[in-house]
Amino acid sequence: MEKSVHKKLNELQSTAISGNDITSSCLYVSALTIMYAGQYVWISLLVVAMVLFLFRKIYGEVVGALPLNGGAYNVLLNTSSKRLASLAATLTVLSYMATAVLSGSEAMHSLNQLIPSLDVMIATIVVLGIFTLLTISGIGESSIVAVVIFLIHLVSLTLLVIAGFWFIANNGLSTLHLNWAVPVKSGGIIMALFLGFSAAMLGISSFESSANFVEEQEPGIFPKTLRNMWLAVSFFNPLIALIIIFVLPLASVGAHRESLLAYVGEVTGGKWLAYLISGDAVLVLCGAVLTSFVGVSGLVNRMTLDRILPNFFLKQHKKGSHYRIAFAFLLLCVSVLIATNGVLTSLAGVYTFSFLSVMALFGIGNLMLKVKRKKLPRPEYAPVFSVLVAIAFIALAFWGNFILNPSSFKTFIFYLIPALLIVMVMLNRSIIISALLVTADAFFRPLRKLSVLSNRKLKQMYFKVHSQEFVFFTKRDDVAILNKVMQYVQINETTKKLKIVNIMKPGDDNEKLKVDIEVLDRAYPEIDIEFIEITGEFTPDLIEQLSQKWNIPKNFMFIASPSDRFSYRVSDLGGVRLIM
Repeated sequence: MEKSVHKKLNELQSTAISGNDITSSCLYVSALTIMYAGQYVWISLLVVAMVLFLFRKIYGEVVGALPLNGGAYNVLLNTSSKRLASLAATLTVLSYMATAVLSGSEAMHSLNQLIPSLDVMIATIVVLGIFTLLTISGIGESSIVAVVIFLIHLVSLTLLVIAGFWFIANNGLSTLHLNWAVPVKSGGIIMALFLGFSAAMLGISSFESSANFVEEQEPGIFPKTLRNMWLAVSFFNPLIALIIIFVLPLASVGAHRESLLAYVGEVTGGKWLAYLISGDAVLVLCGAVLTSFVGVSGLVNRMTLDRILPNFFLKQHKKGSHYRIAFAFLLLCVSVLIATNGVLTSLAGVYTFSFLSVMALFGIGNLMLKVKRKKLPRPEYAPVFSVLVAIAFIALAFWGNFILNPSSFKTFIFYLIPALLIVMVMLNRSIIISALLVTADAFFRPLRKLSVLSNRKLKQMYFKVHSQEFVFFTKRDDVAILNKVMQYVQINETTKKLKIVNIMKPGDDNEKLKVDIEVLDRAYPEIDIEFIEITGEFTPDLIEQLSQKWNIPKNFMFIASPSDRFSYRVSDLGGVRLIM
């Protein structure tokens, strides 16, 4: 089915969709960090801002070089194996699931404070359903809602900051002096800062969301979304934490932990500001739900195109949105909500460890991009040292969160293993079907008709799995490169046929290349190699023509990493994968 053409997202729209989730952290991260870092909370939050600054370059380099949906999955797919990329994708989906359920539930708990008769469980399901329908209606419509929520949120936080400064100006520094005299918890200042930093890393979750729908954005917008998100959380989080230290005794923070900013608003500005912050919490947490749906839609679609998930999810409606992905994600979220009976404390571990793992894998993907795709053009470059420092900080945060709540890590593993099993079944379905063929033949042999029927069905499945053809475009007769291509296809893809295509100029001689391919054809008897010569130029239009002529999706077409003299960006090739 042909995709409908829709307008690309501008800077505000893209920032709003990805920014609602990360800026919603302003509502809770100060309270969470103060519990561990005390009066030094602002230092922990500034360290988090520094780490996020490092990741701006890391993400900017990766997505600038490979501007395709998928985030960490995309870079690992183009620099490593499909299995490692699938791990990143699974972790990202788990992170989105936890974000959607937690944010929706927290939003309704905030609304419950304003409407005491509200049934939080039912209201959360309704919210998830509303944003499912909004996602299905199209990303353009979703972006309008996201922009409204984002602007209201920024205005609300700004008013809170202004009220805080006004209160401090009129009430002096007595509370600050009182808080500064509070002794640091056991472990000393360094441990307090470390645990505070680990807890505060929750404040930058979903920074990767923009990378999962980069293809929906106008050219050049992606790095601006990273800058805008970094500015928002780096400004508001440390500043709000400082205001809390100036305004509230630390001993009172724990009692108001669930709605700390609303309480700060009441103290500094009165009831109206408390109601505004509470209402804003409802809206922006709902906006985080929308971020999850948009992000998971782009990621799961990419995974399905790469045959990591069933083709069932590729179905689109007339506006071009993947409604089956949205409904499946809704069912996943609702099932988790019902299974936990609305008690979602355990999901916090899935949320924390998933997104930290994804950020670490993104950093690793950046390093692999430098090594394996060093000739690939990129608009910016993250120094190797800064990438290593950023990954080290993520590892510290992972360890810190494990110290804070080891039971949450167990819950994370509990969710991760079955999710990985599903992906592993898809990646190894050829082996599984072959094993079933042998088993069924032995088991049903006494029942001839049943044996014939089971064998026929399994053979049909086997043929369907292996019927997908792949294409590799080569420009030179390098047998070592071609051998690596064959190894990659053999390890990462399920296929029986590979077309090796050489786009040649008039008068070129491919005799040596033909000899090399004959050698490879004998070396890999399980894969039928077809060599095709085409006179012309390697262009996006040619790829499109061949894709339609052969009925082979462009994400099943491979090339070696192009040099900086290549006339097109990788994104211009429509999803063609880099494998060498």
